[in-house]
Amino acid sequence: MEKRNAKAWLYLVPAILFLGFFMVYPLIDVFIYSFEEGYNSASQTFFGVGTYNYSYVLHDPYFLQALKNTFILVIITVPLSTGIALLISVGLSSIKPLRNLYQTVYFLPYVTNTLAVGLVFMILFKKTAYSDGLINMLINWFGGNSVDFIDGPYWAKMFVLCFYTIWVVMPFKILILTSALASVNEEYYKAAQVDGTSKFRIFRKITLPMISPTLFYLVITGFIGAFKAYSDAVALFGTNLNAAEMNTIVGYIYDMLYGDSGGYPSYASAAAIILFTIVLTITCINLLISKKHVHY
Repeated sequence: MEKRNAKAWLYLVPAILFLGFFMVYPLIDVFIYSFEEGYNSASQTFFGVGTYNYSYVLHDPYFLQALKNTFILVIITVPLSTGIALLISVGLSSIKPLRNLYQTVYFLPYVTNTLAVGLVFMILFKKTAYSDGLINMLINWFGGNSVDFIDGPYWAKMFVLCFYTIWVVMPFKILILTSALASVNEEYYKAAQVDGTSKFRIFRKITLPMISPTLFYLVITGFIGAFKAYSDAVALFGTNLNAAEMNTIVGYIYDMLYGDSGGYPSYASAAAIILFTIVLTITCINLLISKKHVHY
């Protein structure tokens, strides 16, 4: 038994070294940087140790705006994308002919370049000197006024960002949920039909509990992915997200490192640790909730 354990650990050594070098060590390093005040990456020097970096970040209007945008994005896109993907997956599961073709069609946006999809959305929503965009044409057709979704009001820009995010992440969720629905034992459905159970009750009492681990996985990864959002905003609003009031926490970290206001690794590290703490807290809350509502 001891030889087997030693052999198993030997197989795990490459993965442990990889994770330790590329994940654990950088996390510890960032944690240390976040307390080093006035850190200079060129000279590798700093003039003090304390919590000033956290205080600065938490009082920075740009960070507070990024925090607000990120939370709105998370709260809106994660439930909506998961719910819509579930409805589409249930519909696909009930269509036997050409089901694989439909799955492929729905999955195409996921393998398309993010910036390319963003360009398409800009064409759909952006007002130009020659056109108000396809969406505004539809709004005008129904008697509404044109809205500048890219350079206009905050709520309009946030709507486009949420819509874009849902569009990008939904194909992956559809693929996973369709596979989960296909793995449910048909005997449960047959037994429920013999008892004369309604389709809605079958879905609520059989389908949802059986695919709850998959739903929980998608919710957790959805929260993490939404908190890491950055490229979506850049694809729609350009690199100057602070001016557009559409920056995210990851965008703020990037700006502190490499943007026009870059060169502040201590502030970036503090913001990264705050993001890590938020994601860890929400993940732990979801894990506690899953003990009551997820059936393995």
